Amino acid sequence: MRYHIVNVKLVQNRQITPAELIVEQERIAGIAAPGSFGVVENAQRIDGRGRYVSHGFIDIHTHGGGGYDYMDATQEAYEGAAKLHAQYGTTGLVPTTLAASNEELMETFQVYDAVHDQKKGARFLGLHLEGPYLSPAQSGAQDPRYIRKPERDEYAALIQACPYIIRWTIAPEIPGALEMAEYLRERGIMPSMGHTDATYDEVVEAVRHGFNHVTHLYSATSTIVRRAGYRYPGVLESAFLLEDLTVEVIADGMHLPAPLLQMVYRFIGPDRTTMVTDSMRAAGMPEGDSILGSLKKGQHVIVEDGIAKMPDRQAFAGSVATTDRLVRNMIRLAGVPLAVAVDMQTRIAARMIGQSQTTGILEQGRLADLILFDEDIQVSLTMVGGNIVFKGENSEKIYKRI
Repeated sequence: MRYHIVNVKLVQNRQITPAELIVEQERIAGIAAPGSFGVVENAQRIDGRGRYVSHGFIDIHTHGGGGYDYMDATQEAYEGAAKLHAQYGTTGLVPTTLAASNEELMETFQVYDAVHDQKKGARFLGLHLEGPYLSPAQSGAQDPRYIRKPERDEYAALIQACPYIIRWTIAPEIPGALEMAEYLRERGIMPSMGHTDATYDEVVEAVRHGFNHVTHLYSATSTIVRRAGYRYPGVLESAFLLEDLTVEVIADGMHLPAPLLQMVYRFIGPDRTTMVTDSMRAAGMPEGDSILGSLKKGQHVIVEDGIAKMPDRQAFAGSVATTDRLVRNMIRLAGVPLAVAVDMQTRIAARMIGQSQTTGILEQGRLADLILFDEDIQVSLTMVGGNIVFKGENSEKIYKRI
């Protein structure tokens, strides 16, 4: 199929320019100023009616959506979550696991292997293991039954079983974490610090051993503590100080209020920050009771007020956000220009996971993973590899404003 996309404003590299595009088969065949291509034969014409076009949003940390969790370890779950997120502008995502038994992890590995090249929704860019090597004191919504210290034989076996792991969240201060980080780096896997009680000195040492990213900054990350009168900065302060660290934030408007998003943008900056949904199965679903993790072994949670909560309502249990909501919130709450917010959710996200050579921008010869959206970041079309996976004809039913 060939498409000629006209009357659009290209958002790329923090610039907005009038443009038209040609998509042929699965790739971008051309990008030029309006009117440059004339009449394109044998092409379906898509009139953007002044909307924005950009590379699709990239979510490097998501547990599911549409009623599905990747820990369900079924083809239906993987494909269903990918389809749901594509409706809201995600064209590339990194399925994320939870702290679990090795048996559960192996089950979801097998399913990912079978469906990793599916074409029904957002593209899968690799797996993210969140845990089980975390700090018990910063477990958050992770099931404490499965949290443990890293053992080389165990994580080596998991890596051997799954060649698709691209990032792994670990608490860098626990015994064995630094050795594991070096092991991951040698195999091209990004060590990320998260669910951690590390001090600044421990973070500096972790960076020296290969850690370069912070999982959902502010959420389950240490901050200043006082011991015998002395104050010790934590991971949060380290992220602001150490330029070798990149960060992700859950910009759902609930996990972090506007002032914290503004601080991240101003003092860490758009070159070192991306947004993630950290979404659980309830993303895109009605509020009410839900399950965090697998249907068989997950934890009961309550979804209300636009967020998932633990049953006692004293802690959040993952978000129900989609990427359009993240970009919208960064614009509205943090004061980020539209072109910059889109860049953080596309090019910067791709760079963080080491895939900037293949995804994150639109240019001739690259895969046609693109979206059309308006000033309010309401997505009207999502294309993955030249295949239209979502059209928003009934947008009043599809978009739920949160």
